Amino acid sequence: MVDAFAGEEVHGSGLRPGERTSLRDPHRFGLWVEWLVDQEGPHGWSPGRVPSSYRWVLVGGWVVGTIAVRHALNEGLVVRGGHVGYAVAPGSRRRGVASAALRSALGIAARRGLGAVLLTCEVDNLASTRTIVGAGGRPAGIRDGSARYWVPTRGPRVTQDGTVGGA
Repeated sequence: MVDAFAGEEVHGSGLRPGERTSLRDPHRFGLWVEWLVDQEGPHGWSPGRVPSSYRWVLVGGWVVGTIAVRHALNEGLVVRGGHVGYAVAPGSRRRGVASAALRSALGIAARRGLGAVLLTCEVDNLASTRTIVGAGGRPAGIRDGSARYWVPTRGPRVTQDGTVGGA
């Protein structure tokens, strides 16, 4: 799946720059998967990162995408990244995979106690914009070229500033 991105960033994967080739080694791949699992725990995450839940999107037994649900925001994620990152391999796009992945991510966020999550995308990424708005995303402005949206996880009302009201 990573090869299908042909060098593009794989949002929501936890894949760090330079790891593509090294992860072909089964031992290194296993260590990376352990690292992903550790990011979900209360103390295992790396400096500068926030606790996160990583998942792979499977269709017909093949990994076709990735999801990251960040349990909190830091200064950088408020501008770019938000609570949820996801990616769908080019050959699996326009088939509802991103919408299903986002629904799954919203469920994970809800179970983590988040009533609404911030999602960001490039302002010219119309496919991601449609996916986010289709999930109930409310525009929250543009910062540094990233469109920002608040998306409810359990149906509460979300105002323009991200304040969550009653369901």
